Amino acid sequence: MTDGLPHPLRSDAQDNRGRILEAARAVFAAEGVNAPMRQIARRAGVAPATLYRRFPTKEMLVTEAFTDQMHACHDIVDEGLADPDPWHGFCLVIQKMCELHARDHGFTAAFVAAFPKAVDFEARREYALTAIAELGRRAMAAGRLRPDFVLDDVLLVLMANSGIRATSPAARITASRRFAALAIQAFRASPDASPLPPLAGLTSPASAGPERTS
Repeated sequence: MTDGLPHPLRSDAQDNRGRILEAARAVFAAEGVNAPMRQIARRAGVAPATLYRRFPTKEMLVTEAFTDQMHACHDIVDEGLADPDPWHGFCLVIQKMCELHARDHGFTAAFVAAFPKAVDFEARREYALTAIAELGRRAMAAGRLRPDFVLDDVLLVLMANSGIRATSPAARITASRRFAALAIQAFRASPDASPLPPLAGLTSPASAGPERTS
């Protein structure tokens, strides 16, 4: 007879789980989220059956692998929304999001993708994107953000930021901070700014944010 309560994993099962999550983050960073589950199992040094027993679907694996990063992402956008100066809040989000993503390129691969079956992950991602879009609207209304900004521009910045290669994690973070500062300068409203090229279509309509009018 069981007591119906969850039981802690055995030490070997806990070790397997940790290796799988670490391997998933590394493989997603190198190959993207479309990498096969068997490749993750090989890197983790476990049998595919062991991986599927712990994570029956890739959506479950993605959600678990990046839980901490997604919580950090929520904290960042909430801090930006709470700032009474919308432009300062927007800049803060760009700076901290770039640094967060520079620390884990696998998270960038997951964040810019769409996982409709990963309900928890997708809901958290949608919350973050909607918050950034709202910050963009506020900063634009204040006349500080360029009027042709769209949410896709933030995803493009994160994707470019994930391409930074450096000799050490510390150097990568330093480079990411400089890149974020350059991106913020590009986002700033300016009477001399040239119109941007057409949209890339990277976000879902629900979180698309400000729309370009021309």
